[in-house]
Amino acid sequence: MSCADGSTIAPALALVGPTASGKSALALAVARLAGDIELVTADSMQVDRGMVIGTAKPTPGEQAEIRHHLVDVVGPHDPFSVSDYQRCARHALDDIAGRGRRAMVVGGTGLYVQALLDGLTIPAQYPEVRAELERLADEGPAAVTALHRRLAAADPVAAARMEPTNRRRIVRALEVTVGSGRPFSSFGAGVAHYPPTPHRLVGLELDRAVLDARIEARYHQQLAAGFLDEVARLLDAPAGLSPSAAQALGYKELAAHLRGELSLDEALTLAITRTRRFARRQQRWFRRDPRLRWIDAAAALDNPLAVAAELLEDWTPA
Repeated sequence: MSCADGSTIAPALALVGPTASGKSALALAVARLAGDIELVTADSMQVDRGMVIGTAKPTPGEQAEIRHHLVDVVGPHDPFSVSDYQRCARHALDDIAGRGRRAMVVGGTGLYVQALLDGLTIPAQYPEVRAELERLADEGPAAVTALHRRLAAADPVAAARMEPTNRRRIVRALEVTVGSGRPFSSFGAGVAHYPPTPHRLVGLELDRAVLDARIEARYHQQLAAGFLDEVARLLDAPAGLSPSAAQALGYKELAAHLRGELSLDEALTLAITRTRRFARRQQRWFRRDPRLRWIDAAAALDNPLAVAAELLEDWTPA
């Protein structure tokens, strides 16, 4: 997979928020109402082909109706970095603007959104270092916490920006720190910097109890739709899953069930619990950005067209 690097970024509307808050449904409503909008996903799991049900990917019908970008661009066994996303998403925004249309960036992966819209400096990759760190992290939660302590000793600024349980971010920060010989936090202003932006940033907020209920209900719907079979097919594929795909919420727990480590009920309960915690982390990530304008997700769920009209107000093509 390769993408030409976009040269400019036309102003876009970014719609963000925690998982299961209704972003995709609202984005589709906005695109249908406007008629000139294309959607650019900012979801670290929707880029993977084959991971459909568990990532709540737009249906083939929805993708045929409204053009989506950065969906199904790599296999679930292939690596796909933040810099890969940044490059491909910039190319998508250039392409959309070049055809006189508008782009809406939709998703809950905050790092993807900032990398794209704020032009973050993405450090190089160090595969051998990362492989060793992933091996250590595979030993379990205590090992991940130990890696966080190691990061705190080498780069306290970076360590303070992430939770000691966030395996992906800890491994990446240590990979860069060890591989480059300089602190991860020294690469640019980082995600804690919120410069002026030409883009419109909108966040969906939802009552915690409502969000928790939606997360649980979605898992039950996904299981009924064949989620377990999807995980089994991915595990049986010759190349298997990449380390990041293997850690995806829902996939990780159902894979443990298929290996005989958990009952289905235990796997489902664990997936729901972990996803609710993940939603809290997403909320905290986006809440730090003072540029975001927040709207009531409950209103969007009840009447997406009313909220769509609000979002489209004064938003003109570049």
